[in-house]
Amino acid sequence: MIGERAKDSIDRIFFAAARTRLVADAQHACEIVPHAGEAVRGEQVVALTISSMQFRLLLLLHFNDDEATRRYYVGDAQRALAETFMEFGNLCCGAMNQQLVEHFPDLGMSTPYVLSGGCLPYLQELKPNYLSSHALTLDASVRLGATLCVCSKTPLDFVAADQEAACESSGELEMF
Repeated sequence: MIGERAKDSIDRIFFAAARTRLVADAQHACEIVPHAGEAVRGEQVVALTISSMQFRLLLLLHFNDDEATRRYYVGDAQRALAETFMEFGNLCCGAMNQQLVEHFPDLGMSTPYVLSGGCLPYLQELKPNYLSSHALTLDASVRLGATLCVCSKTPLDFVAADQEAACESSGELEMF
């Protein structure tokens, strides 16, 4: 039900959002490698949802509460890594939402929440029409995983424009 152009567009939208919103510094590299087979696992998963009348996109960001990840996202602050990482995940999902709204004007986005990494095998219960998993490396030291899970009851096909330039805004507020 999801066309190849839509799958490619969803991936490109995610790649651009991850490269600009999951990094703590705009100068840091974000390498993304597709991960064939089973999802890249982390001990925790930040889950975010973008929903429309046509589809539901679940963005799962996998992370471990290890020294490198904690140093990268929290530094010396006295905050929980999960709390800080949810903010970065929300920025990433928001950037994706901004690009998707050009094609689907009726989008809604969930509040991020943290799940155990053990939930990943249950994604198949959602009967996704598209599932892709990626390994991310930030600033050559932080390892994350990402899974995109799209469910649709209707045919879905669209072509997104080049997302690299579109996601480079500085996160300013939009006024409605």
